[in-house]
Amino acid sequence: MTGFLRRHWLLGVLLAGGVTLRVLVWLAYQPALLYIDTFRYLNNVDALRPHDLNPVGYAAVLKVLFEFGGFSFVAAVQHLLGVLLAVALYALTLRYTSRTWLAALVAAPVLLDAYQLQIEEMIMSEVWFQALLVGALWALAGRGEPTWWRAGLAGMLIALSVLTRTIGITMLVPMAVYLVLAGGAWRGRAGWKRIGVRLAGGAAGVLAVLLPYAAYFHAVSGEWGLSGATGNVLYGRTATVADCAQLPPDDPALQIFCPDTPLDDRRAIDYYTHYVYGDPDWPEQELPPGRTKEELANEFATEVITNQPIAFTASVLGDFVKNFDPIKRTHAKDVPAERWQFQVTYPYYNLGPETLERYNATVYERDGIVPHADTDLSGFLRAYQLNGGYTWGPALAVASLLGILATVGVGRARRSGLRSAAFLATGSGLLMLLGSAAFEFSWRYQIPALVLLPLGGALGLAALLGRRPEKPGVAGGRRPTMDDYPDAVDAEAVAEFRTRYGDRPLTPLVVVIAAYNEARGIAGVVRDMPTACGDLPVSTLVVVDGATDDTAHEAREAGAYVCVAGRNRGQGAALRLGYHLAHECGADYIVTTDADGQYDNHEMPMLVKPLLDDTADFVTGSRRLGSYQHDSAIRWLGVRVFSWIASVLTLRRITDTSFGFRAMRADLATSVTLREPQYQSSELLLGALARGARLLEVPMTMRLRSNGASKKGRSIPYGANYARVMLTTWIREFVLRRGTRTGRAERTSA
Repeated sequence: MTGFLRRHWLLGVLLAGGVTLRVLVWLAYQPALLYIDTFRYLNNVDALRPHDLNPVGYAAVLKVLFEFGGFSFVAAVQHLLGVLLAVALYALTLRYTSRTWLAALVAAPVLLDAYQLQIEEMIMSEVWFQALLVGALWALAGRGEPTWWRAGLAGMLIALSVLTRTIGITMLVPMAVYLVLAGGAWRGRAGWKRIGVRLAGGAAGVLAVLLPYAAYFHAVSGEWGLSGATGNVLYGRTATVADCAQLPPDDPALQIFCPDTPLDDRRAIDYYTHYVYGDPDWPEQELPPGRTKEELANEFATEVITNQPIAFTASVLGDFVKNFDPIKRTHAKDVPAERWQFQVTYPYYNLGPETLERYNATVYERDGIVPHADTDLSGFLRAYQLNGGYTWGPALAVASLLGILATVGVGRARRSGLRSAAFLATGSGLLMLLGSAAFEFSWRYQIPALVLLPLGGALGLAALLGRRPEKPGVAGGRRPTMDDYPDAVDAEAVAEFRTRYGDRPLTPLVVVIAAYNEARGIAGVVRDMPTACGDLPVSTLVVVDGATDDTAHEAREAGAYVCVAGRNRGQGAALRLGYHLAHECGADYIVTTDADGQYDNHEMPMLVKPLLDDTADFVTGSRRLGSYQHDSAIRWLGVRVFSWIASVLTLRRITDTSFGFRAMRADLATSVTLREPQYQSSELLLGALARGARLLEVPMTMRLRSNGASKKGRSIPYGANYARVMLTTWIREFVLRRGTRTGRAERTSA
């Protein structure tokens, strides 16, 4: 626990600040903040009409939450969700880099940004929209190359985000591009089959949500469609830049929609969107028969965009750039920034007397109190917000630039394995801001970018920096390269792995599994693997040792990284390949386990903890110190005999030389000479001890195989070979190798 707190102390500080601020906000405005749009959601809680202006998703959330409490309860849940979002983003960042300070920078905007805090206190959909976006990011990028079912889950989450805020539809484009780029599958012809499968999975996930909803829309309204603003979305934007003289002269109906004021005197987008188009008495009485207001508004917008593309594009880009302004101010003709800022008194947003009375009555009905503000707390929060308590616009610009540089492969980013993930986060954030700007600019519309752009920037910076230098260790701190794979089978397998996954896709803690014809059980072993151990995320690397069944496919579908050796050479050769590949691709620590389900993966934290605490370099489980089941008397005897032999040879007590559940430093695993294709467990153990590694045995559980038959022998010849490997390894490592080192030391001294 101490090591965990020491490693994540910066997140702890930020969490303390974020939780404290949320408590203050919740106490400052009781029972919650209700915005103009809040009443649109409230009026749809019971009916859940899909054809209203606002999507129905948030109204459905309120319908559920109101079963447990009122507005105050909803605000508290939204604040809690904001904290969980920050932790989720922190953990997702650590999937790609071991730099905790970078992950903390990703969590900081969500935890400390005052505009984020204010929107969480409002009865508004933003924080739930953010949660769906982060969920989609985790589904796509949380565990290596996406599988079809994870792509489908991401598609469902993005579709749900569309039903919460329509702008969520923009994320479908980055998702599709990411499914093509992830893992480098596009580089090979075989990879396009995987791409097609996961694209199909993503599309199926989207349609699984949107098609039934469109059918519901049709059942209620008689038309096919989705919730959200339609005709007024682009009408407001184009009305501010439209040159009425360029509209088709043969269609006077479109002139009805063109403001008759000069361009420089046009009012704000919000005015034309809600007060002109939204006026029920305009211009229905002037419309020609058979043409609806929505149809004509869409035609008007299309004509303006077609005939005045430069003016329209400049208008949109001008609003897009405002997101990176260093000061969150109200620009000319924009939605006032004060709507998203803390006020000293309780804000009613210029409601008339009748509306104000209804407002208070609605709040009192659910919470039994009249809306009010604690002026001491609200004054503090307003001062915090106006004096820099928000994400600085230029910082978002820098994060965007870093994500873009990593995406295009500048410098070290080209071989970082982070390019597709950086693109997913950065591309989603920028496209969402651009899509919102096409409607109109509001500081509220920047809120979703707080969970996207900082993540993309952190991944981009990690890619540009590369991995931090290794501490000198038993392997001199050097990671393996292709020169370390003289064997043609290894070299071919590594080349295919790099093509599929990139150069450094793995986390600092990697579980290496050697598998030969384990299709029946490998998926269960992989899915049962912890996603994090101690304070480190876990990657699973399955080295398929020339299998003739579907082991590789099953492991990949279960979420593992898979390296396929073209020829069966034995568990020792497969693990040796796995050690070097894991170390090369980012591992600082390596855990080994078997593909047969004999070991309890949930005991991994106990196995890894001594490594993280730096009290051991090599940790191995022991069935004799723990508990185990056995079905062979010869093997039962062999475990004890070989433990006694190893203890005599190394002059230290060893209780189990062949336990397959082990954890070690990655540089140690790659420094040991491993020549045996099969009897590698004792060779690795003795080789590590010969290099001065600190060995620790911990009690572990060993069960009978969950499927299949063991590929290890139970006979006397198997035991004789095992003893041969122990003795030859001891001679090589403890006698000849040490003698060589001693001779060199004496010559150096002379």
